[in-house]
Amino acid sequence: MIIELTNTNSSEVAARALAARRSTGAASGLVMTLIVVSTTRQYSDAFDAAQATAVEHPSRIIVVIEGGRDRPTAMDAEIRVGEGTPGDMITLRLTGELVGHGDSVVLPLLLPDLPVVAWWPGRGPELPGEDPVGALATRRITDATNADDPVAALVARARGEHSGADTDLSWTRLTRWRALVASALDQCRRPVRSAVVEAAADNVPAELFAAWLDSRLGVPVEVRTSMGPGLTAVRLETDAGEVAVRRERTSDALFVIPGQPVRTAALGRRGTVALLSEELRRLDPDTVLVRTLDALAERAG
Repeated sequence: MIIELTNTNSSEVAARALAARRSTGAASGLVMTLIVVSTTRQYSDAFDAAQATAVEHPSRIIVVIEGGRDRPTAMDAEIRVGEGTPGDMITLRLTGELVGHGDSVVLPLLLPDLPVVAWWPGRGPELPGEDPVGALATRRITDATNADDPVAALVARARGEHSGADTDLSWTRLTRWRALVASALDQCRRPVRSAVVEAAADNVPAELFAAWLDSRLGVPVEVRTSMGPGLTAVRLETDAGEVAVRRERTSDALFVIPGQPVRTAALGRRGTVALLSEELRRLDPDTVLVRTLDALAERAG
């Protein structure tokens, strides 16, 4: 069921969404409210990604699209119940004085007693916790790679106020890399003297990876530019030789441990749906990322 509302308000949207859910028998067993702060240009991809994650995480999805401030103040809405989504999807298009005040129209639509997650699929706020919509959320997800200067954007966040409620998909992209490095060190069990992270120029995950290694190992960590694409290798120097994870192809990496045969490990690049789904699985504070951002700020000087 799809309901279109023009020049509406939050009360009418909430009432029509409730009536639609009752008439279709949908949207039971929801686990959260997911707020997607998007632009018209990003809307299609963000909509598809949010809808795909709802299969694993049944949610009320509220997409907020901000238009021009110079246009008449209005809110148009689209409500989808069913339509391939376990929960419901509400799209709000804001113009005029409502732009920048999405919190006021979203608040009455939040599901009671359930966690709230805010996701910016494009350029996110510098301090998500101080953003009006972000302040409503128990978990805030951004992607620094969409900034004009991704590394500078993440460093600015690291230097500012950040908490375990804030995460970034640049960090999520490192999950498998970090798991492989941790596994290698568990098997090698020799002190690490230094580390090198290799990646394409201005790669945000590489800077985060270096900061994570710095915070965990307390050794010099260098970021070197490679031909890419993206993150290509991490090398750890020990007294027994080099421990390394090197991406050789799009989906595989070489796993090198001194004294053992070189092995191949799965290390495919993951899309937005997989990254977002991973973050939605954990809503507790990410204290490891907090320490990593602190280390990133120290490394940046």
